[in-house]
Amino acid sequence: MALTRAEVLHVAKLARVGLTEADVAKFQDQLSQILDHFDVLSRLDTEGVPPTTHTLPLENVMAADEPRPSLPQDAVLANAPLAQEGHLRVRAVLEE
Repeated sequence: MALTRAEVLHVAKLARVGLTEADVAKFQDQLSQILDHFDVLSRLDTEGVPPTTHTLPLENVMAADEPRPSLPQDAVLANAPLAQEGHLRVRAVLEE
């Protein structure tokens, strides 16, 4: 499917892209080739092929989320820059 010069300029306008005359000729050829590839793909028989987002099956590689004991409070607060009454103290982010 060969695109016309006017169609290339229309696509460029929609994309808000400025083109020189050399760009118009180059993109006219390149975009036409891309549309030709899509035409070939649209003619393939995909009956019985389930839609998919990935070509390979995906697996979750993360470890199972299992509860376990946490660190003692003193050990956590030992690394805190500020602590107050057994809690982490942070600067106020929002002021009233």
